[in-house]
Amino acid sequence: MPSVTRSWDRLSDHNPLVGFVDACLRGPAQVVLQNNPLTGLLVLVAIAWGAFENGQPRILGGAVLGLVVGTATAVALRVDEPSLRKGLFGFSPLLTGIAVPTFLDDRPLMWLYLVLGAIATTVVTLALNAIFKTWGLTAFTMPFVLTTWVLLLAAYQFDRFTVLTNLKPMFPGEGQLTGGRFDWDLVPTFLRGVSQIYLINSWVTGLIILVALLVNSRWSALFAVIGAVGATVLALWFGADAASLDKGLFGFNAVLTAIAVGAVLHRPGALVTLYTLFGIALTLFVQMALATVLTPLAIPVLTGPFNIATWLLLLPKRHFAPVPNHERAKETVVSTVKHSV
Repeated sequence: MPSVTRSWDRLSDHNPLVGFVDACLRGPAQVVLQNNPLTGLLVLVAIAWGAFENGQPRILGGAVLGLVVGTATAVALRVDEPSLRKGLFGFSPLLTGIAVPTFLDDRPLMWLYLVLGAIATTVVTLALNAIFKTWGLTAFTMPFVLTTWVLLLAAYQFDRFTVLTNLKPMFPGEGQLTGGRFDWDLVPTFLRGVSQIYLINSWVTGLIILVALLVNSRWSALFAVIGAVGATVLALWFGADAASLDKGLFGFNAVLTAIAVGAVLHRPGALVTLYTLFGIALTLFVQMALATVLTPLAIPVLTGPFNIATWLLLLPKRHFAPVPNHERAKETVVSTVKHSV
């Protein structure tokens, strides 16, 4: 396998087309903060499985289109080569490409909307990273979140679009929560908590994503499981909505936080693990608060809670000082900060 990887890297270094494909393959992996084309390929397989399992093959098409358009936009804007090669300008447009066909009805104009959204996501990525590098942070998936929120809110004003978020505008507190209780039948819920990172409701997709993580980093796979289980159990204890719980909707943001804080940005250890567990709880509470804020607008929280919670966890780094894993961090999404234009 190492020899195959080296051969692929050499080929992508010398062939522009292969280099572009390599950057595109790394994009899906960078959603979960991994820099590995094989991980990205497995993630695309996971997306394909979930898309067809749920009878929505257009989601796979949207993912690929968003990924390619976003990466091509970065090339056109002449972004720095190291960040481009690591897939750092493909992962947020990929998520936008999944969100648009997920939340809007299928019609030809939707695909134009998706392309415009993917282009905008790349531009927003550059803008946000230019701002956040002041604090030594990166935008993570916030470009996808902001762009998708704008696209959905704008779609409400267009007669040619129907928004399919399954959310009803209401004042906070008007809805009825069904609660829930722990049951080992909920184990697939943990896996759906992983798959929902890519807006897909499928435990098989979640399992494939865990395998994709394992290919690149055992620690990332382990902390992904910790994030999914921890957030789900905590949501159960606090009586979160059972229907949303079963779909894994309270796990995916915590999964991303756990990977970022526990496995990528710090060297795994006892103190870092405790900090990560706190981060999982913080992410869940931020998600609930943000859901309350967005309820009147009938738009989903997406990965907004992960971004907010992780920024909060990283900002106090001068006072909380786990040993940074520079070797791992420089190969992941965080390196965008250093190369943003």
